[in-house]
Amino acid sequence: MSNELKRGLEGVLVAESELSHVDGEVGKLVYRGYDIEELARGASYEEVLHLLWHGSLPTPAELEEFRERLAAERSVDDDVIATVRTLADAGERPMAALRTAVSMLSAYDGDDDGDVLAEGSKITAKIPTILAAFERARQGEEAVDPDPELSHAGNFLYMLTGSEPDDVSEETFDMALTLHADHGLNASTFTAIVIGSTMADVYSSVTGGIGALSGSLHGGANQDVMEMLHEVDDSGKDPVEWIADARENGRRIPGFGHRVYKVKDPRAKILEEKLRDLAESSGDGKWLEYTTAIESYLEEEGLVEKGIAPNVDFYSGSVYDAMGIPMDLYTPIFAMSRAGGWVAHVHEYQDDNRLIRPRARYTGPETSEFVPLEER
Repeated sequence: MSNELKRGLEGVLVAESELSHVDGEVGKLVYRGYDIEELARGASYEEVLHLLWHGSLPTPAELEEFRERLAAERSVDDDVIATVRTLADAGERPMAALRTAVSMLSAYDGDDDGDVLAEGSKITAKIPTILAAFERARQGEEAVDPDPELSHAGNFLYMLTGSEPDDVSEETFDMALTLHADHGLNASTFTAIVIGSTMADVYSSVTGGIGALSGSLHGGANQDVMEMLHEVDDSGKDPVEWIADARENGRRIPGFGHRVYKVKDPRAKILEEKLRDLAESSGDGKWLEYTTAIESYLEEEGLVEKGIAPNVDFYSGSVYDAMGIPMDLYTPIFAMSRAGGWVAHVHEYQDDNRLIRPRARYTGPETSEFVPLEER
């Protein structure tokens, strides 16, 4: 057995998976062999969930049945919604409220005898309802009941605002969900698998995944980017001038650089295009102007050549802002999408399960002399 220490498990293979593959050298992401660009442009989020959970893109009949089954699970028990409202009134953070509510769902969702996909479909269907109810509670408004006739993406935007979204917004949000659905063995997915490897229920795995995603080193970069853009805007400076000053002062530019990608994140390319569509639709191209100017400047400065390129977060925040979504909901929306990936990974891993139990190198004292309490 090797005693080589790999801090953060970097480069360590701990599982095999057929679900997704990230090639950071060329900027490629695939789900079960399908390029992310093809899926984002040609398939709905529900089709992608079917692909991840069942191994194939659905036929029209399979998709209709799959959508109906998900839509039927969208309603959330009144007790859970009451708790969500209490948390909103108390000023709880959205990710913490979501974590609590998902854990609470297991008490109300019936007994599926540990069926990961049955339980996972309920969780995935209900997370949008929870998040929309939380945001409406913060605004002093009643929750909007889900509409089974709308898509997963369209229904969330409807429950959030009380109005059916326009086609551009629904299509863009659906693509954003697809782009965030899975991404190899990232920190939150690994957390979900570790919990799943104990044969705990999938509610525990998704709750753990939400907790991991809430950390600032994992899921919060999209909000950081948006906060930076607002800071640029408030300064009155040209975006390039502001970024140059920030770099001169040693500030890190959020949305640039990735643990895996050494070139521009393929998801960022797609969201950049959708940001352009939203700007044309609304007539407000400010964030598009800022992000493209900043990206061009940093590329000219040689960051991309050094492997520090735009990641998905550099554009996702601007896309959500253009749809009127509050900044602190960006990471919960990430969780809304990634829950489908967490469920898929737990289902896959438990099919050939082995308890994940790494070791740590002990660096404490060799011997310590015990002193009785009365003599200390």
